Amino acid sequence: MAGASVKVAVRVRPFNSRETGRNAKCVIQMQGNTTCISNPKQPKDGAKNFTFDYSYWSHTTADDPSFACQRQVYKDIGEEMLLHAFEGYNVCIFAYGQTGAGKSYTMMGKQEPGQEGIIPQLCEDLFQRTGENTDPDLTYSVEVSYMEIYCERVRDLLNPKSQGTLRVREHPILGPYVEDLSKLAVTGFCDIRDLMDAGNKARTVAATNMNETSSRSHAVFTIVFTQKRRDQMTSLDTEKVSKISLVDLAGSERADSSGAKGMRLKEGANINKSLTTLGKVISALAEMQSNKKRKSDFIPYRDSVLTWLLKENLGGNSRTAMIAALSPADINYEETLSTLRYADRAKQIRCNAVINEDPNAKLIRELKSEVERLRNLLFSQGAEPTSTGEAPADPDHLIEDGEDGEEADSADSAEPISKEEAAEMLLETEKIIAELNETWEEKLRKTESIRLERESLLAEMGVSIKEDGGTLGVFSPKGTPHLVNLNEDPLMSECLLYYIKEGLTRVGQQDVDIKLSGHFIKEIHCVFVSELNDQGEGETPTCLSVCLSVCLLSGVRSPSGGQRCL
Repeated sequence: MAGASVKVAVRVRPFNSRETGRNAKCVIQMQGNTTCISNPKQPKDGAKNFTFDYSYWSHTTADDPSFACQRQVYKDIGEEMLLHAFEGYNVCIFAYGQTGAGKSYTMMGKQEPGQEGIIPQLCEDLFQRTGENTDPDLTYSVEVSYMEIYCERVRDLLNPKSQGTLRVREHPILGPYVEDLSKLAVTGFCDIRDLMDAGNKARTVAATNMNETSSRSHAVFTIVFTQKRRDQMTSLDTEKVSKISLVDLAGSERADSSGAKGMRLKEGANINKSLTTLGKVISALAEMQSNKKRKSDFIPYRDSVLTWLLKENLGGNSRTAMIAALSPADINYEETLSTLRYADRAKQIRCNAVINEDPNAKLIRELKSEVERLRNLLFSQGAEPTSTGEAPADPDHLIEDGEDGEEADSADSAEPISKEEAAEMLLETEKIIAELNETWEEKLRKTESIRLERESLLAEMGVSIKEDGGTLGVFSPKGTPHLVNLNEDPLMSECLLYYIKEGLTRVGQQDVDIKLSGHFIKEIHCVFVSELNDQGEGETPTCLSVCLSVCLLSGVRSPSGGQRCL
């Protein structure tokens, strides 16, 4: 079938306080699906025009007849993608734009009536539609995962046991995936809303330790939607599985406009690596469509974790939509023009989406065949298979029914692999088979177990949880010395806790326990000493070098009780 183009929408937001304070002028106009941008430095040159699937004017208030509200954006893009998911297609929606352009507002929104973004509206709509099902032979199941990509590292936001960076792997059958990423079963919109809230809390806590804010990382919220239909005539079950990927990309910005220098410039370059690679991938895919060179062109998916994981969504089996968030201010003209050109390239991409009919049975069959091939390879090299199971099969009988000899020849002619590689691939494939064979009840039990662990961990870290799962607020953990941050952003102020561990805790910019940044922060800024008292609680730490008033300049203050500064 002919591929479907990536749907592209642009949305312009109102002026923010910074732009209003600088008396910014609006350089964007919209007429229908056309977006025009004028160069404030060369007004005689005329406006540059771009045409997209949707151009959303959200610069004014709801009183304006042309104003595009959150609901309209969802009805045009989110609802269409949800319908594709019910048809059995993989779908993806991702938001792109400079820092502060309104990506997170479009994707997540606010917890106020009428202010919800695409993600919560889509999740609520999904369960509303499944709840209206009256067919006894049709059942639905939903699983979710939530991860963050920062500086090419992947972090699971839903599983408190997941420590450090998760490994991204590529399986010959499944393609790129994140190893050990939790996939939690949900039964209603309340479950999904709680998980989103928990994931956002986990991002905040993780941001404390790594000294990053959410706007500098990519958030990928994935919904695996399964529809199982029972055929009464044949007594067979058929499944359609759709993967819905909802991506809030990190904010892009130019170094000259952000004023980054030294270490901040290097960090910014590292953070924006994935966005640069995404631009290269989009350009390469667009060039491929225009030149019709499908197999000879190289697409640099693996240059970045983000593009590697979104490989299918960008140029493969998926229905994909991109929302480009724009700033209307003349002071952001260069960044806004860059975003428009980015979006203009993306609309040339075509994806060959197919309905994912009954994939589990096929997957399990192919994975079992892969297991047998790897066991046989290990056996032929004189190594014992590391997993329990049946004896290696005869090589002449490794081909499944319906597969011809050419596939076997291609497998035999593949590059030889070592015993260690074969053993690792065998364990990896058997782990995937075990996950696929988990019952729905087992998935629900695992989800509940992780929820209890997460709430216990959050309580230890100073986030109070009500019995109904709602958040009460941040409080000072009893018996644990800590610092609390101050931030000019009211949403971040006093929400990040820096814990002082027993013994020595070093603070500074490099090779330290607590990383801080700022003009007044030295590489090794100060050291805290904490000792346990008779009750096993941390005594007030002692600062061994620089007075804490310097820490105040970096956005950190001492908790109640204070520190003794020498």
